[in-house]
Amino acid sequence: QVQLVESGGGLVQAGGSLRLSCETSGRTFSSYAMGWFRQGPGKEREFVVAAINWNGGNTYYADSVKGRFTISRDNAKNTVYLQMNSLKPEDTAVYYCAAGSNRYRSSWRANDYDFWGQGTQVTVSS
Repeated sequence: QVQLVESGGGLVQAGGSLRLSCETSGRTFSSYAMGWFRQGPGKEREFVVAAINWNGGNTYYADSVKGRFTISRDNAKNTVYLQMNSLKPEDTAVYYCAAGSNRYRSSWRANDYDFWGQGTQVTVSS
């Protein structure tokens, strides 16, 4: 079992940046691959925004965020990050982090993740 708590969301103007953090507790953090998902207003939860395997050696990005977002992790701090640059109004969503037990796979599929945080709101104004 692992608990996840996201932070770092907020209101930002288009073109700005935010850094999301997801701190975990419970089982050893390096036992999990980690992903960031999002759910925009009136939309279903999107496929993964970004994902990272247990040691950071493999990452995955949705096409919509490639070149703008960077996922990273610090296993010593039990934390995964999402650096978001050049934000657009369409990035407005609740962002969720998730932990997957197959630590070797930076999966894009929500079904591959076992534990979820409560989410943090990101709002990008035009």
